Amino acid sequence: MTTACRNCGSSKLELVLSLGSMPLANALLTDAELGRPEPRFPLELAYCDGCCLVQITESVEPELLFREYAYFSSVSDAFVEHARQIAQRVTNERALGPSSLVVELASNDGYLLQHYARAGIPVLGIDPARNVAQVAIERGVPTIAEFFGPELADRLVAGGRRADVIHANNVLAHVPDLHGVVAGIARLLTPNGVAVIETPYVREMVERLEFDTIYHEHLFYYSLGSLREVLARDGLSIAHVERIPVHGGSLRVFAVPQGSVSPSETVRTTLAEEDALGVCTSAYYREFGARVSELRGELTAMLGDLRRSGHRIAAYGAAAKGAILLNAFGIGPETLDFVADRSPYKQGRYMPGVHLPIASPERLLDQMPDETLLLAWNFADEILAQQAEYRRRGGRFILPIPKPTVV
Repeated sequence: MTTACRNCGSSKLELVLSLGSMPLANALLTDAELGRPEPRFPLELAYCDGCCLVQITESVEPELLFREYAYFSSVSDAFVEHARQIAQRVTNERALGPSSLVVELASNDGYLLQHYARAGIPVLGIDPARNVAQVAIERGVPTIAEFFGPELADRLVAGGRRADVIHANNVLAHVPDLHGVVAGIARLLTPNGVAVIETPYVREMVERLEFDTIYHEHLFYYSLGSLREVLARDGLSIAHVERIPVHGGSLRVFAVPQGSVSPSETVRTTLAEEDALGVCTSAYYREFGARVSELRGELTAMLGDLRRSGHRIAAYGAAAKGAILLNAFGIGPETLDFVADRSPYKQGRYMPGVHLPIASPERLLDQMPDETLLLAWNFADEILAQQAEYRRRGGRFILPIPKPTVV
C-alpha cells in the first residue's frame, strides 16, 4: 500500500472512498478455478493535496494484471469506429504517409492501428498482454508484447524508429511506473511529434457517480490539472484538450515536447472550469464517496423489490466495471441468474468474487429475464440497439448509474 503520491511524492494523501477488499476485476474464472481462493486486495481511493492527483492506494503486480487480458477492444463496434475516426483525423491533420510511424501503447488487438495500416502508414503496437498481441499480429498489426518504458523507447530509437504519433488510450491510468512511461513517450516522439492521450476524466466520474470505473488496473484518475503536472515532469506540455464521451466521459489531450506549441484556448478554459468547481480539493471527492453509499442503498433496494415480486433478473456486460459494482454492492446469485456478454473469450467463465456464470447474449432471448442490469452502461446505446428483440418481447434494462433507471 502506498503512503506517498506516485506523481509528486507528497505524503498528503487523503482517503476519500473505500470499496473494501476486492477481487481483480478482470480475473474471470474457469470451472476449475471456482473452488480455489481468489486473490483480494484493498480498493481505496485517495486524493493528493500536493498535485491534485486522485489514485488508489494499492498497487497490484502488473504481470498479474496484464499478461493475459480478458478485454478485446474490437468486441465493441462503437469503440472501433471511435478509433477509425481519430486515426483518419490525425492522418489528415499531420499529413501522415509511408515515411511516417504511428505507435500505440497498450494497442490491444489492433483495433486502432489497423486503420492506419490500411492507409499504408507504418505502425507499431506495444502491449504486454500476449494473448491480445497475438490477435493483433494475425490482423496484420506488428506488435511488441512487452511493457513500455524508457528502456524500450531507447531501443526503438537506437534502431532508427521515432514516432510521429503516439496513441495512448486508457494507458496512463494503468501504469505504476507513471514517469517511466511518460519519459518513454517523450524520448520516442520526433521533435515535431504528438502524443494523443485519452483517459477517463475524474470530473465525469464524480459528476456521473461512475464509481465502478475504480479498480486495481486503474491506479490514477485524472483531472486536466493533474495530467498537466504529470506530463510536465517529463518534458511534455498539453497543446490542446477535448472532452469525449467514451468510457463514461474522457479527456483527449494532444501532448507535444515543451516549448514547441502554445496551449490552445480549450486548455485554459478547462483548467478554469476545474478551479471554479473545486476539482483540486479533497471536499470534492469526499462528497462523491458519500453519494456512492446512497447509490448502493437505492440499487439493492430496487433489485430486492423486483426479486420479491417474482421477477427474474440477469445482467449484461462481464466488464471490469461490472465486477466492481457487483462485488462492492454485494449483488450475486441470490439476485441475478447470469451475466450476458458478447465476447466469446468470456463466455463459459464466471464473474470474479460473485461467481455468476457468463453466457452469450442469446440467452436473454432463450430465458427472457424480466429485467437485465446493464453493467456495461458506457456502451448503453450500442447494447440497447443490439438487444432490440429482447426489448420488443418485453424485456427491460436497468441502468444503474448515476441513479437506477428502468428503460
